[in-house]
Amino acid sequence: MKKYNILILAAMLLTGAGCKDYLEEDTTGLLYGENVLSTQDGLESALTGAYKGLGSQWSYGFIHPGAQAAMLGGDDVTTHPASNKADWREFDQFNPSTTNQRSNAVYTGCYKAIQGANNVINNWEKTVGTKATIDIIVGEAHFIRAFSYYWLVRFYGNIPLITAGEYSDDLLTVGKSTPQQVYDLIIADLKVAETNLPDTKRDPGRANKGAAKAFLADVYLTMAGWPLKQTDKYDLAAAKAKEVIDNRALYGFELLPTFAAVFENDPASAGTREAVFQISGFAAGSGTANATYGNTTMPGEEGGWDDMFAELNFFRDFPAGPRKDATFRTEFGLGATKIPWQNSLTKHPYYQKWYIKGNIVTSSISLPSVMMRYAHVLTVYAEAKARGTGGPDKAAYDALNQVRLRALPAGTKALAVGSLNALQFADAVVQERAWEFACERTRWFDLVRLEKVEEANAKKSPDDLQPIKPITKANYLLPLPYTDTSINPNLN
Repeated sequence: MKKYNILILAAMLLTGAGCKDYLEEDTTGLLYGENVLSTQDGLESALTGAYKGLGSQWSYGFIHPGAQAAMLGGDDVTTHPASNKADWREFDQFNPSTTNQRSNAVYTGCYKAIQGANNVINNWEKTVGTKATIDIIVGEAHFIRAFSYYWLVRFYGNIPLITAGEYSDDLLTVGKSTPQQVYDLIIADLKVAETNLPDTKRDPGRANKGAAKAFLADVYLTMAGWPLKQTDKYDLAAAKAKEVIDNRALYGFELLPTFAAVFENDPASAGTREAVFQISGFAAGSGTANATYGNTTMPGEEGGWDDMFAELNFFRDFPAGPRKDATFRTEFGLGATKIPWQNSLTKHPYYQKWYIKGNIVTSSISLPSVMMRYAHVLTVYAEAKARGTGGPDKAAYDALNQVRLRALPAGTKALAVGSLNALQFADAVVQERAWEFACERTRWFDLVRLEKVEEANAKKSPDDLQPIKPITKANYLLPLPYTDTSINPNLN
């Protein structure tokens, strides 16, 4: 028994957890073996554990602002120049450390999710139960593993590619795999997911067939850019995104009538039909409340923590209209007296889209973290079609116009088909994505795949945080956490 505990602890160390985490952790997703996974309930339990890796308040995953912090190298979000925001500033100034808690929380959560998914993927054939349900469980496990590796490879590049669910000594000397190897697994997993998953989500926080197709489209779009630059993937991205668009009603997706409705942020709501995939938060659950909303994105004048807010030139250049009104908070104060952002302590606008309905000041709320919206699928199709064979067609213009016309003042004219050449159209889509998904974990990845990180940061306002040294391609990726590199020299 003593040896068993040591081995499990070593496995937890590999995924970035310490002794305290191990002793207190709910190990649902870490169970493996014939006795546990031979039943359908046991397999479902392992899947639940995999999902849990994606959502633990403050500890790991995506129901806290760690992922947003790790993307402050974009031009849409910045942080406080002083205060206790050192972890945040490291990203905005392109100097992240190997012990940074924000990026390491995403790393840890993704590998926890991968471990749980591996348990399902490696053992489901032994499970006795209803085949249709087991197929769905397996499909969700492949989706979770693909989703997790997609985040890891974009953040870190060369990473450990682990497909084992059980611990072995080999895991302590595992080497790094190339992005191509990781993407090969991601694509294979998403193809299994789109085959196995149902058209309708089992509940709002799970993936369905449409989500698998949507992420596959996004993966292809990313592979067409830096670092792989496989431009043949643009056609694949467009085709897969079009499958989602053409079957949006079947999958339960829609573009909501107004942008404000997307970010009503009502704690009583389980989510909207614009969410392609979300990670649900539950304020009544132990460690499962969402901490991305409220305090972290509110100014000190309203009891907030000043963690993240809009960069000045990004706000200045943002097109006026209902989307801008719903995106930013420009006056502060929860009572009758309001302070314009220019006179606030940080002298920056904040992101209204992360406020809770009723201006509730809290860091624990039952709201989902939406990881992809249907608007994202529309822009993936539009850009990929523009950069692929034949250039933008009417469907690409229609996709872009749907997003634009919802965002801009009433009476705005649609872009006429053929009014832009292919490059102009693709650039217009990328800029539209910047506005549409401001502070939504998107802009940084667009800048990286298009090799525009340097250009975007050169346009910063002098009143925003600046890079502390010239930006190079090495700054496009984060260093692997010290928790892993310190015990495995093959990861250095």
